[in-house]
Amino acid sequence: MTEMTERIAVDWLKKAGLRPTKQRVTLAEYLVGDGQHRHVTAESLFRSVKVEGGSVSLATVYNTLRIFCSASLMQEITVDGSKSYFDTNIHDHPHFYWEDDGSLSDAPTDQLKISHIPEAPTGTEITSVDVIIRLRRMKEKKTK
Repeated sequence: MTEMTERIAVDWLKKAGLRPTKQRVTLAEYLVGDGQHRHVTAESLFRSVKVEGGSVSLATVYNTLRIFCSASLMQEITVDGSKSYFDTNIHDHPHFYWEDDGSLSDAPTDQLKISHIPEAPTGTEITSVDVIIRLRRMKEKKTK
């Protein structure tokens, strides 16, 4: 990582009121250091750090991602109730879930039209609506 990616990471943490510890800065650099949004799992982020020679445990990655979500720096997107992805784009937007390789990507917001959602049960309020569009690549048909 570079001095610039570190500065971006530190600024990202400070704007949320988080202390820029060494491990937080390391993870933040991978998440936002280049200014691009990311969809990561704890495991994929852990692997990225390890490939670059970083020193952080998988438990620390999980804990830090949860802290980033609590500070509204990221949002957690759960697929099938079992797999969590963490998104640096915190604005409401739909996602494509690619079943073939288990990846998550942004879907075009301007193409999504929701005209009506059910009313919340008495005593509750809707806090968000998550839209995950599941995709599978079609197998090519063989021609004779």
